[in-house]
Amino acid sequence: MQNQFSAPCAAIDIGSNTIHIVVARCTPTMLDILADEVELVRIGESVTATGAISPEKLAATLTTLHAYKALAEKHSATPIFVVATEAIRQATNSGDFIAAIQRETGLEVRLIEGMVEATLTFLGATYERAQEKNAPAQVGVMDLGGGSTEVVTAKHEQITWRTSVPVGSGWLHDRYLPSDPPTDDELNTATVFLTTYFAGMPIKQLPPVLIVTGGSANSLFALARRAFRLDKTPMRLTLAHILHCEGLLQALPAAEVAERYQQPVARARLLPAGALIIRTMMTRLHLPEIWVSPHGIREGVLLAYARYGEQWPRAIEQLAEPSGNSHKSAEDGPQETTQDEKYLHYGRRLLADRTEKLLEWREAVLKADDSESVHKMRVASRRLRATLDAYEAICDAHTFKNIYKKTKDVADVLGVARDTDVMIQNLQAQSAQSPVAEQAGIQWLIERLQTYRQQQQRVLETFFKKFDEREFKRQIEACLSKEGVRHGKS
Repeated sequence: MQNQFSAPCAAIDIGSNTIHIVVARCTPTMLDILADEVELVRIGESVTATGAISPEKLAATLTTLHAYKALAEKHSATPIFVVATEAIRQATNSGDFIAAIQRETGLEVRLIEGMVEATLTFLGATYERAQEKNAPAQVGVMDLGGGSTEVVTAKHEQITWRTSVPVGSGWLHDRYLPSDPPTDDELNTATVFLTTYFAGMPIKQLPPVLIVTGGSANSLFALARRAFRLDKTPMRLTLAHILHCEGLLQALPAAEVAERYQQPVARARLLPAGALIIRTMMTRLHLPEIWVSPHGIREGVLLAYARYGEQWPRAIEQLAEPSGNSHKSAEDGPQETTQDEKYLHYGRRLLADRTEKLLEWREAVLKADDSESVHKMRVASRRLRATLDAYEAICDAHTFKNIYKKTKDVADVLGVARDTDVMIQNLQAQSAQSPVAEQAGIQWLIERLQTYRQQQQRVLETFFKKFDEREFKRQIEACLSKEGVRHGKS
């Protein structure tokens, strides 16, 4: 019967940030959840750093999976499905990782593609609201993970468009927001990247409602509920809530956020990145609020199994194929081309603008009259790199690699000088407030740093003497090829 719950079964999701299990009895449209546990392992951290899953992350994964297998067996749950997502997709040693799991735990891991992940997440995130009488006809779902973000739009429960992009809260934190709490410069650069990146999503129709799922979204709701005394239900966050959370997360270190608002420290470190991604997507979709769902890919797996039986993986893969998207039609070809051309044109203009803003500080840096010019040129270099990051998928690979390295070289040589300027400024401020007996020692250190800074100024002069602005601009212009946009990330 349609309403007859099955015997318990379990689904485990090995993600970039977390490993999560749900044990439930199922029908094709509903779940009776018996257990729901999550562990923050951060596999993606080692993948971002080295390209591979570290032995420490493998050990933590195996410990977690042994515990989850025991939990599933306690509930007599069978089968136990295990899926792995972005960090494992990107890892150079994913095959060895999956083989080790099967050898040590007996669990078979299914490595799923981004579009399959998006489809399963949609099933899981929407099944409860689909039963409501006032469920909206059109809805969007965003799964904010550690290493990727999936976005799905649907009408009358039928998917009309979806995408999966390799940007998540863990990835954004590791790449752009390493400080605790993040600095203004870091947040500004990350915002430049996200705004540019999300602008390239050719969303067919902006959804009036967005359901956001994933660990960062749920932790952000828990933070907002405790910090601003929100009702536990409905699980809704307005743009004002997000902005207030961002202000709090920028003001307090992760340890204090964790202590005040009952968050794991490791999760608190990721929340600034998660909040920024959510806010940027809300701006992209022109939405004043979001709904937060505790359900996602795991529930999607269990519902798919209840609907399609043992053939569920193939059924979901067919749903995830582009030809299965109901928005595809003969008229869509020219529209996509127009969208691509607009994105390409916008990218060229944006890269040219960022390049000009970088190079306009060159003469001021070489004059050395104002230390702030070094800071401003360094910030401009970071913003150019963020824009390049956003367009990497549609850039000529060889040209991109060259121009990215040159931009990083500029940032690095400026960074040494800037860090020295900051140390001198801090010591000068400290000297002004120190007892007279300590001032001589501080002044001695200031003078040594000033000598070192003069040496770095000569390094800057040598670097920029060899730096060919005309060739740099030419490569920036050549970086985006019209053909490349066809193979982009949309």
